[in-house]
Amino acid sequence: MKNHEVIQKIVQNSSNVFNNLSTEELMNKAVERGEGKITDTGALAADTGKYTGRSPKDKFIVKDSVTEDTVWWGPVNNPISEEHFDGLLDKVIKHYESKDVFTRNCVACADDRFKLNIQVVTEGAYQNLFAKHLFIRPSSEELSNFETEWVILAAPTFRADPSVDGTRQGNFTIVNFKKKVILIGGSGYTGEIKKGIFGVLNYILPQEKNVLSMHCSANIGKDNDTTIFFGLSGTGKTTLSADPERGLIGDDEHGWAEDSVFNFEGGCYAKCIDLTEEKEPQIWKAIKRGALVENVRFYGDSNQVDYTNVSVTENTRVAYPLENIDNAVKPSVGPAPNDIFFLTCDAFGVLPPIAKLTDEQAMYHFISGYTAKVAGTEAGVTEPEATFSACFGEAFLALHPGKYAEMLGQKLASNPNVNVWLINTGWSGGAYGVGSRMKLKYTRAMIKAAMSGELDHVDYVSHKVFGLSYPTSCPDVPSGLLDARSTWANGNEYDSTANKLADLFDANFKKFSKGVSEEIIAAAPVAQ
Repeated sequence: MKNHEVIQKIVQNSSNVFNNLSTEELMNKAVERGEGKITDTGALAADTGKYTGRSPKDKFIVKDSVTEDTVWWGPVNNPISEEHFDGLLDKVIKHYESKDVFTRNCVACADDRFKLNIQVVTEGAYQNLFAKHLFIRPSSEELSNFETEWVILAAPTFRADPSVDGTRQGNFTIVNFKKKVILIGGSGYTGEIKKGIFGVLNYILPQEKNVLSMHCSANIGKDNDTTIFFGLSGTGKTTLSADPERGLIGDDEHGWAEDSVFNFEGGCYAKCIDLTEEKEPQIWKAIKRGALVENVRFYGDSNQVDYTNVSVTENTRVAYPLENIDNAVKPSVGPAPNDIFFLTCDAFGVLPPIAKLTDEQAMYHFISGYTAKVAGTEAGVTEPEATFSACFGEAFLALHPGKYAEMLGQKLASNPNVNVWLINTGWSGGAYGVGSRMKLKYTRAMIKAAMSGELDHVDYVSHKVFGLSYPTSCPDVPSGLLDARSTWANGNEYDSTANKLADLFDANFKKFSKGVSEEIIAAAPVAQ
C-alpha cells in the first residue's frame, strides 16, 4: 500500500477528519477533548502520557532492499521486517476507524531546493498543534498544489503485541524508507514526530543531495556571516547561539548544502526545566498564545506554570513557531558558515577553553561528540563521567558516523575560510569539585573574538596530549585561563587526568575506526 493510499483509507473510515486546523481551532479542540488547559500566557498545556521522552530502544527501520546495505545497523538503528511493518500498518489504519483524526500538510527544509512535503496524521489535537509549530507551514498557494512525499501516522492509544508484531514492547517508532511512512504507536510524546523526520533527512540528504545534515543551532550576523554551534545537553548550545545582535536561523536541526545552511524546521522545541525570564529571555517570551507546553504543573489551582516542578518529568518542553523569536530570520537560510563551534562541558577540567582545529581534528572531534558530566547522584561522588555522542546526535544517525565526518571534511576542504573551534564551557583550575566552571562572559568573549577574526593574528600553543592549538591571548579574557594546565595547582595531577581522558576518547573511538580514514584516526589524542 502506497502512502497516499494509506491517507485515503484513513480519511474514508474515520468519524471526523480535521484537516489543517488553525492554532485557535486546535487549542479549542484539545480543551474540548480533555487533552489540556490554557495557561496564563495563553499557551496550551498538555500531558503526553506514559512517555515523556523518546524511547530509543523502540525505534526501528524497516530492513529491505533500500536500507539493507546503507543503514548503520546496531543499537541506534534496530531492524524490523517488511512483514511486521505491513502488519502493524494495517492494524494502525484499523485503529483509526471510527475515531476523530487530525491531519496536517507541512514541510521540512527551509531551502526550497531540498524541501520535503509531509502529511501528519494524529489522534490528538495537541499532537497536531505540535506538528504545526515544529514543521514549516506552507502558504495557501502551496497547500492548493500540495503533493505528499512522506506520511507520519501517530497513534498513541494503539499498542503493539511484541510476540506478534516484532517490536520490543507496546510502543514503537518505525521508519519505512521504501514506502516513505513513519509509524508511531503507543507513545504520545511529540518529540517522536520531530525526530522521526530528522532521522529521515539524516538518511536522504547526505546520500541523495550532497547535504550534510547536522544536529546543531545556527545564527547569522549583520554581515551575512553564518555560525554553527554543535553541543550536547548542558554545553551551552542554546544559550550561546542566542545572541541579540545576530539573527536565529534555528536551534536544533540544519543542513549544509554547497552554498547554504538551512533550518529543517519551522519552530523550536525547548526545555522548560527551571525556566526563568532572566536565564532564557527568548524562550520565556516565546511562550505566548498558541504555544504548547508539555508535562508541566501549576502553582496550586492556578493556570500559572511552575517550571521548577518536575514531578512528571525533568524533560518538560515547549513547542512554538520560529516567529515567536524576535530575531528569527525568514526564510531560515544563511550562506555557508564562517565559523563552527564544537561545545563541550569538560568536567575533567582538561581541555583548553578555546582551541582552533585542523580539518582532521574537526572530523575526529565531530565523530567523538564529547562532553562530560558529574556522575554525582550519590553524596560525595564527584568523579566526572565522559559522555560521547557521535556527530553530537548519535541517536538520530541513520548512516555510519564516518559518512557525516567525511562530508564535513569535504565541506571544509571546499570552504577553506571556515574556522572550526573547540570551546570548553566546563571546568578550569581542576576537575569538578576542585576547579570552577568557566564564566559565561569569558566564553562569550572567546566566541566573539573568534568570529571577529581577532584570534587570527595571535600566537598559538599545541596541547601536549590532545594536539589542539590554543591561543596565548584573547581580548577580555585573562591570559592565564587559556592554558588549562597552568590553572591547576598541581601540574602532575593535570597530566594524569589528561591522559585518562585521552584513554576514554581512544576507547570510545574504537567502535568507529573501521568506517573512517587514517587521517581522522591520526588526529586522536595521545596519552603521554
